[in-house]
Amino acid sequence: MPAPLSAITLSNLGWSAPDGTPVLTGLDFRFSPERIGLIGRNGVGKSTLLALVAGERRPATGDVRVGGSIAMLRQTQAPETGQTIADLFDARAALALLDRAETGAATIPELEQCDWTLPARLADALAEVGLATDPATPLAHLSGGQRTRAALAAAMAARPDWLLLDEPTNHLDADGRDALIALLGRWRGGAIIVSHDRTLLERMDAIVELTGLGLTRYGGNWSAYRACKAVELAAAHHALDHAERSASDLARKIQRATERKQRRDGAGARHAAKGDMPRILLGQRKNQAERSGGNAARLADRQRAQSERTIADARAQIEILAPLTVALPAACVATNRTLLRLEDVTAGHDPADPPIRHLSLAMTGPERIAITGPNGAGKSTLLQLVAGQIAPLSGVLHRPIACALLDQDAGLLDPGATIADNFARLHPGTTRNAVHAALARFRFRAELALQRVEALSGGQRLRAALACVLGGETLPPLLLLDEPTNHLDLDSIATIEQGLAAYDGALMVVSHDPAFLDAIGISRRIALPAR
Repeated sequence: MPAPLSAITLSNLGWSAPDGTPVLTGLDFRFSPERIGLIGRNGVGKSTLLALVAGERRPATGDVRVGGSIAMLRQTQAPETGQTIADLFDARAALALLDRAETGAATIPELEQCDWTLPARLADALAEVGLATDPATPLAHLSGGQRTRAALAAAMAARPDWLLLDEPTNHLDADGRDALIALLGRWRGGAIIVSHDRTLLERMDAIVELTGLGLTRYGGNWSAYRACKAVELAAAHHALDHAERSASDLARKIQRATERKQRRDGAGARHAAKGDMPRILLGQRKNQAERSGGNAARLADRQRAQSERTIADARAQIEILAPLTVALPAACVATNRTLLRLEDVTAGHDPADPPIRHLSLAMTGPERIAITGPNGAGKSTLLQLVAGQIAPLSGVLHRPIACALLDQDAGLLDPGATIADNFARLHPGTTRNAVHAALARFRFRAELALQRVEALSGGQRLRAALACVLGGETLPPLLLLDEPTNHLDLDSIATIEQGLAAYDGALMVVSHDPAFLDAIGISRRIALPAR
């Protein structure tokens, strides 16, 4: 039976990685034509699911039935050599034909094929995403955010029934995000959007969560989803309380039964000691008591084991649903202490074209500052400058305190070493027990702390970096964050926010995520001008 028009139906859909590891298993779901935010933890298979829906991958089991046409926007990748904006619209040949027609080089049959409205349509599509750029512009000349905008314009210009967008706000500056949100607000077709951007998810008609158990739809936007999750967390706490009470009741019941048996056994022993019972009857009663006692003990062991499993399951569910909370030592940053001073600083990797020119700023006390500005304004360069990774080309930089730079790639960690070894390297003199205790606070317990960094997902890697920076006995007075939430799932972002909420030092943050900046308590914004 064909799928209804503009619906996407998954039937027993499964897919495995090339090494045979199952990624998606037995998915049965129907996407209705609405704006859907697809969420889930890193590595659960969200991008794979989009690729299966788009027909770019073949299912291992089951099938995907799509009603209507599809346009897909992938995460930004390095452009191919010579690729232009026009190639995104599949319009290079048509524009070349128009150029020949305008110079009189086109044949009569070619003139009949000319689409004279094409340049205006391309200009309108690019303007909708805030790009006033010639279609002949090479993609290599654009920033990652500009390439994302151009690809989005091309996808929407095709007027598909369904848009599939994979992390569309990654690399977008504030203007780019606003343009995307406005476009989706006007979109009347179906859309499946993989995203961790809570501002974007607030504009969705529904949230669909992908877990190892399958797909679950939550009606409404991000706030409605979080409200449902709060109810689930409350239910998990209730289940744990009930399991612990049941375990206590069971322990008391087993204790009472044990005491009753001991009293009966004691009475029997006293009766036998009087010598008025036949020996054969004494043996029968002894064997019966031993069998009864053994059966009771085995039943009690099974009941205790089941009770312990129930409690462990309830606690695991709470750990999944509850945000991370950690207690950290104080960074001891005095409110009047100067942490950073830049005086008329010019800096950049290219002395001929530095992005930072004549910048002056100061940080005093435990301020939380967001560095804002359009793509290419030099925000990451500024953090590298403050961290001491590059030197000023001119001007004065004064930073009399220690700092740590935490970027989206967790560059402060040695990828070939374990999390525990990285922690020990960054905190010399820490005992092995103290290393594991510190990492356990960030949910790297026991063998999890012995994982190599290179084997971690993006979210795990950033959480490990946060643990290595904030888990020691002393904290850096200044923490620098460069787009820490890019490529992270929402649970990992919540972990980062909780960790930073417990940190009382100063923050300098580059992020295009307004919800993240609000969550970590930004107190001042410094805008770098466009180049």
